Amino acid sequence: MARTVSIFLLLMGLFSPLTSWAEEIWPQKEAIKWVIKATPDNAATQYPQKLAQLYYANSYRPFWRDYRSRRVFESQLKELALSDIADNFSIRYYDLLDAKLSRNWRHYDVLATDTLLAYISYVDQAPKFGKSWFFGGDVSNFLPEPSEPMLQAFIEAVDSKTLYQYLQALSPQSDQYTYMTDSLAHLLQLQKQGWPVYHQVRMAKKNAILSDKATLVTILERLGALTPEQALNIRLEDNESYSAELQMGVKRFQEIHGLKQDGIIGKNTLYWLQLGLEERVRIMALNIQRLRIWPESKQSTILVNIPDYKLEFWLEDELVLDSRVVVGRPSRKTPLFDARLDSVVFNPSWNVPIKIMRKDILPKIKSDSEYLARHNYSVLRSWSNREVIPLDTIDWSQVTPNNFTYRLQQRPGNGNALGRYKFNTPNRNAIYLHDTPSKSLFNKESRAYSSGCIRVEQASVLADVLMKNSNINLSRVAKYRSNVKTKSVSLKNRIQVYTIYQTAWVDEDGKVNFRKDVYNYDKMRNHSKSRKKLMSAYVH
Repeated sequence: MARTVSIFLLLMGLFSPLTSWAEEIWPQKEAIKWVIKATPDNAATQYPQKLAQLYYANSYRPFWRDYRSRRVFESQLKELALSDIADNFSIRYYDLLDAKLSRNWRHYDVLATDTLLAYISYVDQAPKFGKSWFFGGDVSNFLPEPSEPMLQAFIEAVDSKTLYQYLQALSPQSDQYTYMTDSLAHLLQLQKQGWPVYHQVRMAKKNAILSDKATLVTILERLGALTPEQALNIRLEDNESYSAELQMGVKRFQEIHGLKQDGIIGKNTLYWLQLGLEERVRIMALNIQRLRIWPESKQSTILVNIPDYKLEFWLEDELVLDSRVVVGRPSRKTPLFDARLDSVVFNPSWNVPIKIMRKDILPKIKSDSEYLARHNYSVLRSWSNREVIPLDTIDWSQVTPNNFTYRLQQRPGNGNALGRYKFNTPNRNAIYLHDTPSKSLFNKESRAYSSGCIRVEQASVLADVLMKNSNINLSRVAKYRSNVKTKSVSLKNRIQVYTIYQTAWVDEDGKVNFRKDVYNYDKMRNHSKSRKKLMSAYVH
């Protein structure tokens, strides 16, 4: 404990450099020289000053004697490197492998400690910067030094010989993390076997003659859509026909990729069949990092996974509702946000947002003078004045998106764009959940059609569960439903709502799921050189 205190005091600068006594116990130049000498010629450290302090305070002894600590750190670093969002960490990981293979343990120790400082900083800042890092961006190559509490936790772990446990705690703390890292390891093992490329010229339906049946069976088997026994039976068919059993495997493949389960190998199914394993590895690794910013608790939580077009409502860690949703189209993305659902509005009116009014509705009015009346819209004086302006008093021929200063409001009813329920989630993006009269959209494979808000297929059930959870009398709920008047009901027990973006995960049956990257957040970051080195390290 005494050594921990002395290290901490030294690192916090409490030994004054102005005294000769302090200079004697802290020979800064000599310690930095030691760090430089211990660093490989082809590598560089980012925190030489901090390293010098750490190694001096530790009497220049290594920090990484325990192979378990090395293994768990290398594993986390590998996951980050494979995600292709942190070129610096990819290079660092490759340098560590190089030092390890050459058995130069002093080089390894200094590189690992310097990399850990950067990694601690990354973990510490992920909740703040993760949304910019994990969704089309990348991690800065020059992260600041770790915060004092994070650094102190590392020092205490070294002193108490609990570095392994400390490093474990730096990973996302959820069961999903364990499942996904196991699946990532499996994908990397498959990578070593080589990955076949599937060829198909045209759409394939049941009983069609396949030109590359053997490859199709291999891919389905390796990704878990066919068991080894099923794959063997299909191979024993000794023909190129698209059989019923093979079609069932394709349907399972379609299910774990969020596709319509019709067994037809068309454009969308073919895309996933032809996706290279290296890309699957990258997508899985990227989604592992995204776990750092999602909620760990499901006590009273609504989760909307945008690319899966699904809503889950959890109460006391029990799933009480699973509903399809419609989310924002790519040009009007549903944002990543968290907020509290504080009230339910029965029979809501819809105050048309200015952007939607200008881009969508005003052009329709110009070509159809009866559009507003037919869809139950009212024109109000302004956003602060509810005076109704008669439709026939406006010269619509002169109206433009820039000179129309009024507010549009759609009256309650079955044809209202919000349907019969609106679920208020106050947030700076003005995004909320609601019902919709356009029920047919829920049957589509891709459901990115809204202007940003989230349409819930089972809105009526969601309202019931919320009312029950806040102990609101069901007779009152029935009254609100039967009345066409707008009624806002505050919730005693408010529910935390999160929109998340996971394009890969492991389901409760242990199957790896992938989803289409509807907002193009999974795109490559052009870290090609370090990535090629990294992947070759696993294959070879």
